[in-house]
Amino acid sequence: MRVLVTGGAGFIGSHFVRTVLAGERAGMVDATVTVLDQLTYSGNRANLDPVAQHPGLTFVQGDICDADLVNGIMPGHDAVVHFAAESHVDRSIGGATPFVVTNVLGTQVLLDAALRHGVGRFLHVSTDEVYGSIETGSWPEDWPLTPNSPYSASKASSDLLALAYHRTHKLDVVVTRCSNNYGPYQFPEKVIPLFVTNLLDGGTVPLYGDGGNVRDWLHVDDHCHGIALALTCGRAGEVYNIGGGTELTNKELTGLLLEASGVGWDRVEYVEDRKGHDRRYSVDITKISNELGYRPRVPFDTGLAGTVRWYAENRSWWEPLRPKARL
Repeated sequence: MRVLVTGGAGFIGSHFVRTVLAGERAGMVDATVTVLDQLTYSGNRANLDPVAQHPGLTFVQGDICDADLVNGIMPGHDAVVHFAAESHVDRSIGGATPFVVTNVLGTQVLLDAALRHGVGRFLHVSTDEVYGSIETGSWPEDWPLTPNSPYSASKASSDLLALAYHRTHKLDVVVTRCSNNYGPYQFPEKVIPLFVTNLLDGGTVPLYGDGGNVRDWLHVDDHCHGIALALTCGRAGEVYNIGGGTELTNKELTGLLLEASGVGWDRVEYVEDRKGHDRRYSVDITKISNELGYRPRVPFDTGLAGTVRWYAENRSWWEPLRPKARL
C-alpha cells in the first residue's frame, strides 16, 4: 500500500507515519508513505526524525491548496489520509480566513486530485467539535452538526464536502471524528503540553471560566489505531467516531497535571472564558467498536504520566517552538 499523508509532520500525522513505518499498524505492513506538509507553525520536520532515513518515507514540503503540486504527487497512491488542517480554536476566533482556506479549499483540492487519479480510499480526519456541545449522553455519527467556532465550522464543511464526493462521484471516502488528543510531540499551544511546559518553566497555567468544561481524552496512539482500522476495514461513505473513554472537566485535568508536575493550585490563573466555548464533548464509539473492533488501549493515567515525562525529557524539542505558540 502506498499512502499519501497530508499534515504528516504535525502531532497526530507524524505519530501515524512513525507507527506505520515501524510496522505497528495492522493491515499496513510494508506500506510506504508520502508526507505532504507545508511546515507551518505547528508542522515540524523534527517530528519525523525517528523515521527520516526509512526507505519507505518520501517527504514533500508544500501546501494542500496548491492544485498543481497535489496533482503532481497524487498519482500512484492507493490511499490518502488527510490530517492537514488549521486546528486551534482560539486562533480561529481571532481570524477565520486561514481555517476556511486550508480546511475547506485544501480538502476540495485533495478530493479533486484523488478522484482524477483513481485513488482507492480517501480517509478524512475530523473532530468531535463538529457536533457542537452536548449536556448528557454521547453523539452517534448521525447526530446533526452544530459547530460553534470558526474552526469547527470549517471542519464540518470539509466533512460534508468529503462525503458529497462519495455520494456524487462514488469516491471511496471515510470520515473519522476524534475526541481530544494528547501525547508526545503535541504543539505547545494545546492544553496538556501548554500546561506541562509552563509548569516545567516555573510559570502559571490559564484555566478558562469555572473550569467545568468537559472533554473526552484520547491518546494519540489509540487515535492512530482507530484511523488505521477505518482506513483498511471501514465502509465507504461512513463516519466513525474515535474516542478515548476518559471524560474530565478542565479543572480535573488541571489537578492531575499539577500533581504530575509536583506543584500546587497557586500556579493556576483563572481567566475569562473564551467565546463560544463548548461545555461538553462526548462521542459514542459503539459503531467503530462493533464494526471494526476498536477499543482504546492506553489507560489515561499511564498515557498522561508518559506524556508529562516525555516533555520533561525533551526540552530541546519544545523550547524552540514556544515563541510560535499562543501561550
